[in-house]
Amino acid sequence: MATGLLGHKVADLCLGKPALRSLSVVSATVGEALAALNSGEDDAISVWSCDHSVGGENKEAGCVCIGKICMVDIISYLCEVEENLSSPSLGLAAPLSVLLSQIPGPIRHLEPSSSVVEAIDLMAQGVQNLVVPIERVRSSSSRRKFHLQKKTPPAITTLHNAQEFCWLTQEDVMRYLLGSIGLFSPLPALSIHALGIIAAEFSAVGYHSPASSALKAIHRSLADQTSVAVVDDDGVLIREISPSALAACDETVAAAVAALSAGELMAYIDGNSSSSQSLRMSRRAEAIVCHPGSSLAAVMIQAIANRVNYVWVIEDDWSLVGIVTFSNILEVFRQYLEESET
Repeated sequence: MATGLLGHKVADLCLGKPALRSLSVVSATVGEALAALNSGEDDAISVWSCDHSVGGENKEAGCVCIGKICMVDIISYLCEVEENLSSPSLGLAAPLSVLLSQIPGPIRHLEPSSSVVEAIDLMAQGVQNLVVPIERVRSSSSRRKFHLQKKTPPAITTLHNAQEFCWLTQEDVMRYLLGSIGLFSPLPALSIHALGIIAAEFSAVGYHSPASSALKAIHRSLADQTSVAVVDDDGVLIREISPSALAACDETVAAAVAALSAGELMAYIDGNSSSSQSLRMSRRAEAIVCHPGSSLAAVMIQAIANRVNYVWVIEDDWSLVGIVTFSNILEVFRQYLEESET
C-alpha cells in the first residue's frame, strides 16, 4: 500500500545528491555570492549562520542554513537600488546581509531518518527548502582529496562542523511519488479540474508593461517556485518570465530589466530582436502548459520532464485559466494518505 511506501526515510531521496556549496552571512559580500554562482553549475548557493563558541560546550553546534541566493536575488538588488545601476561595483561590495530579506524560504533542517511523509507535510505547509545531512562513507585518502578540492575558492565551503548537507526539493519528492504512482490508483487518472487543484491566483504581467513592474512578482514566483506569466490584453498566454531564465543570465541583465518592457526583456534574454511581431506566436509555446482535463499523472510528468515545479493551465485559445504547482499536488497526495489511514 502507498502508506507503507511513504514510510521510507528522507535519506532514500538524498542518494547521489551533491553537497551544498555555502557562504557565511557574517563575512561574505554580494560580489562573493556572484562569484560563487559563476564558479559552479549550481543555480543557487546556500547561506549559513554559524555560532561556534570557541572553547565552549557548543563548539560543534550552531550552524544553521538560513536561506539560499540565486542570480535573481542579485539582479533584483541591483535593479531596486538606483546607485547600483550606475555603479554596480558598489552594490557588489555590500555585505551579503542586504539580500537576506529577499531570500525565498522558509528553510527547514531535517534529519535523514525522517520519513518521506514528514517531508511532504513540511512542503505542504509552505517549506520550499529542506536541508538534510548527507550520509557518506569515505576512505581517509578520498577524504583528504575531497578537502583539497574544496579549498578553492576560499569564500565557499561545503562543510559545517565536518558535515555536508544537501537540498531536498519538491522535485525530488515528486519524482519519488511518480516512480510509485500505481500505488495511488485511481488518483493519477483524475483530471486536475476534478481534483480542484487549479489555482486561479497567479503572477502575471502585460506584454507591453515595464519589466521593472514585474520585479516583485518575479521574486514572489521565486519564493513560490513558479513563474510570471506574460499575457496580452485578452489574457492570452504569450510566454513567461521565469526565475530560472533570469538565473541563467549574468548581472548585466539588471540594466535591461530597468529599461525594457516585459516583451522586450524576453527577447533580450533570448538574444533576439525585441521588435519582432512574430514573438507572440513563436515564443508562447516555451511555457509548459496543460488543460483543465489533463490527468494528474500527465501534469506531473510534464513538470518533471521540463524541470519546473508548475504547469500553466490554458483553454484551447491559449487564454490563461490558472496554474498547478507541486505544492497543490503534494496536498492531494497528503490527503489521499490521510484518508487511507482512516
